[in-house]
Amino acid sequence: MRKFSREELAVYDGREGRPAYVAYRGKVYDVSSSFLWKGGRHQARHRAGEDLTEAMGKAPHGDELLATFPVVGILVDG
Repeated sequence: MRKFSREELAVYDGREGRPAYVAYRGKVYDVSSSFLWKGGRHQARHRAGEDLTEAMGKAPHGDELLATFPVVGILVDG
C-alpha cells in the first residue's frame, strides 16, 4: 500500500487533470470518478488532496460513501 505524507496527498487535488484523492481515518481514497468531486471540490466546502477526518463528523452522510471508492494508500505523518 502506498504511503502518502500530507504534502504528497495535496498534489492529488483533482485540478488540471490530476486525480482527486482524500484521506479519512488514515486511508487515502480515489474519489476521481465521483461527479460530486469534479474539479477537486465537493459542495464548495471541501477540496481534494486533504484529510477529511474531522470534516466527516459534520457531513450529512456517513463514511459508508467512502467505502464505494478505491483505497489507494495510507496517510502517514512526518
